[in-house]
Amino acid sequence: MDSATLREAGLRVTAPRLAVLAAVGRLPHATADAVLTEVRATVPTVSVQAVYDVLHALTDAGLLRCIEPAGHPARYERRVADNHHHVVCRGCGAIDDVDCAVGPSPCLTPSSTSGFTVETAEVTYWGLCPACQGG
Repeated sequence: MDSATLREAGLRVTAPRLAVLAAVGRLPHATADAVLTEVRATVPTVSVQAVYDVLHALTDAGLLRCIEPAGHPARYERRVADNHHHVVCRGCGAIDDVDCAVGPSPCLTPSSTSGFTVETAEVTYWGLCPACQGG
């Protein structure tokens, strides 16, 4: 499946690319460091730079989405087919997906676009997860 996904995106099929796709699939919202640790379980010789290069190539090809919550490291996910948002815990940094509340993508209609064609809207909700609420 992932071999075909890479080929359809015009990318060569390599062990690091397959391993990164699989790792991000298992660890949604993973940091590059978490992806590296997961990838090294199957490709022990992969370098840090190779994982970063693969993450960037897969993101550029539209196979991964990179989210960058303020004050947190970049996170990667495979959910790219829609325009969803995220909720971030201010306590522990946990992240989860939030589907668009209403309306078609991009979910929000700006009061002015300044001539831009709006393709997506990024909304980040901030709060405390159940564990950090003490409940």
